[in-house]
Amino acid sequence: MAETMRVIGDTLPGVDRNAPLLEVDSLRVEFQVRGERIPAVRGASFTLEQGRTLAIVGESGSGKSVTSQAIMGILDTPPGHITGGRVLLHGVDILEQDEETRRTVRGNHIAIVFQDALSALNPLWSVGFQIGELFRVHRGASRREAKRRAIELLDLVGIPDAKNRIGHYPHQFSGGMRQRVMIAMALALEPEVLIADEPTTALDVTVQAQIMRLLKRIQAERHMGLILITHDLGVVADVADDVAVMYAGEVVERADIYDTFKRPAHPYTKALLRAIPRVDAVGGELEVIRGLPPNPAALPSGCPFHPRCFAAEDVCADEVPPWIEPAEGHGSRCHFAEEVYTDER
Repeated sequence: MAETMRVIGDTLPGVDRNAPLLEVDSLRVEFQVRGERIPAVRGASFTLEQGRTLAIVGESGSGKSVTSQAIMGILDTPPGHITGGRVLLHGVDILEQDEETRRTVRGNHIAIVFQDALSALNPLWSVGFQIGELFRVHRGASRREAKRRAIELLDLVGIPDAKNRIGHYPHQFSGGMRQRVMIAMALALEPEVLIADEPTTALDVTVQAQIMRLLKRIQAERHMGLILITHDLGVVADVADDVAVMYAGEVVERADIYDTFKRPAHPYTKALLRAIPRVDAVGGELEVIRGLPPNPAALPSGCPFHPRCFAAEDVCADEVPPWIEPAEGHGSRCHFAEEVYTDER
């Protein structure tokens, strides 16, 4: 850990050893489309501690992936723009750094695994070349050394016959194997924070489980902080330590994994949990969240979830809900957070 801090200090002077590993504070992102400013992330805040897994969950369009892109500094600008907030790595705001410094942070300290490995990998280069390029560019490694490290990483993530497969191209791997290659690339420079953005999308259930076990094993070995972006609450229950629930571009609930599942304090979280298929409810109807996620260009007044909420009252349509903490370490953006939290139904 001391060596890690020394390297980070070389990249980001002023690091605080006592600060959280990663802290996102009131992050705001907008997209300018046809002259209109559309909010995609509206004041998102959460903290990731060393060695822990934070799951960010929510429906499509809730702002999960845009948040990860803003943290990484890979947001397409234009049309996307970070309009407020801070992203603190060991207490240093990386949003305030120049592009050269942020480029150094990417990969070296914060890395990402994308959900579509086939699109993320270059089809014209072998996977060994793409992994080795990281060592040549960032570490000044020779081609022989880069090849050796690439083989080690492919072996680490469970690619069979890694020594021979480094010369293969992305289309020669299955979906699950391509995702392992993406994980190898993300881990190459030994980052402190790994963001996994829907890493098991389009994979079958068995391969999903293998990928998540791989991520957890490597996280434990390297004591990384892991941000898991997903809509699969089954995966969250299996691997996460903490949960941030996003809706309409904002975090509407934060808690540890136990409280999230046993005592949710936001109606949206409770509705998500009710919608999980249950093996002990054979023959019954699946519960759904009525309505559709809101249009970010025309959000409802008050609480954006109120048109779909089973617990909504008049105040929900008129007033923006405050952030309420019904228990220590458990917060919810709901007028009735305490009542929802204590409701055992």
